[in-house]
Amino acid sequence: MRIALDLSRAEWVKSSYSNGNGGECVEFAPGIATTAGVVPVRDSKHPAGPALVFAVAAWTSFTSAVRSGEFPAF
Repeated sequence: MRIALDLSRAEWVKSSYSNGNGGECVEFAPGIATTAGVVPVRDSKHPAGPALVFAVAAWTSFTSAVRSGEFPAF
């Protein structure tokens, strides 16, 4: 099933893991989670581009894994 999600008024927050020199810049819209139950994520260098949308539980699992160091650093 495909559901249209209007992100035109979403308030985006840059991840604290994004670096400040134009590299790995990820933004997410936490306010959407309270209204739609999903967390949109996008590349901050391309704000008009597509956003990936994750279920809140999946996003929480992912961010917890990042914080605990479960992913290798490059």
